[in-house]
Amino acid sequence: MGNPIRVVIAEDHAVVREGTRQILTSDPHIEVVGEADDGGQVLDLVAQLVPDVVVLDLRLPVVTGIEVARRLQAAGSSTRILVLSAYDDDDYIFAAMDAGVAGYLLKTAHGEEVIDAIHAIARGDVVLQSAVAAKFIRRRPPERTPLSQEEELTSRELEILRLAALGLRNKEIADRLFLSQRTVEGHLSHVFAKMAVGSRTEAIVYAAARGWLVIPGVAP
Repeated sequence: MGNPIRVVIAEDHAVVREGTRQILTSDPHIEVVGEADDGGQVLDLVAQLVPDVVVLDLRLPVVTGIEVARRLQAAGSSTRILVLSAYDDDDYIFAAMDAGVAGYLLKTAHGEEVIDAIHAIARGDVVLQSAVAAKFIRRRPPERTPLSQEEELTSRELEILRLAALGLRNKEIADRLFLSQRTVEGHLSHVFAKMAVGSRTEAIVYAAARGWLVIPGVAP
């Protein structure tokens, strides 16, 4: 890999902030360049340091996390935001997504999930924890707009996308379908290209919102 992913942690509870820093610094490809315990500090640090990613709590004093996201979006900031929140209320999730955050994880997520999400967001992906994705899909009525004949998913591509929607990783999908991991990755790349999306999460949300697949517990 090239330069490390430069991250600012925004969290007003010191013990949570310290724990998050320990998790992130365990990855040699992530560099924590700043920490903030209120929203005003976050805005100042982003202006000064221009980090790649901000790991953002929503319940910050002075300026809320939602308002931080809105201001950065309005300013055209290149810094991408990963929300790490204890709240899965619809109002928080929808306000955060509308404010332009690139990811939303709950604080029940494992450290590896947070690290993976930071890498994905730094690549330009959108990351939603499954419980969050479910709420987001329910908010969007199914459009059921078919792809063109040239873009239509094959039965194998749809099968792989359905397994991805269940949370299986590429190797697990490959093992279940008796395929190589490279073949699964190739099929997913074709799916992304046909849908004009950049990640598994975006593809799953795109397909589920149009009624093409069913995620357990998610009604389109």
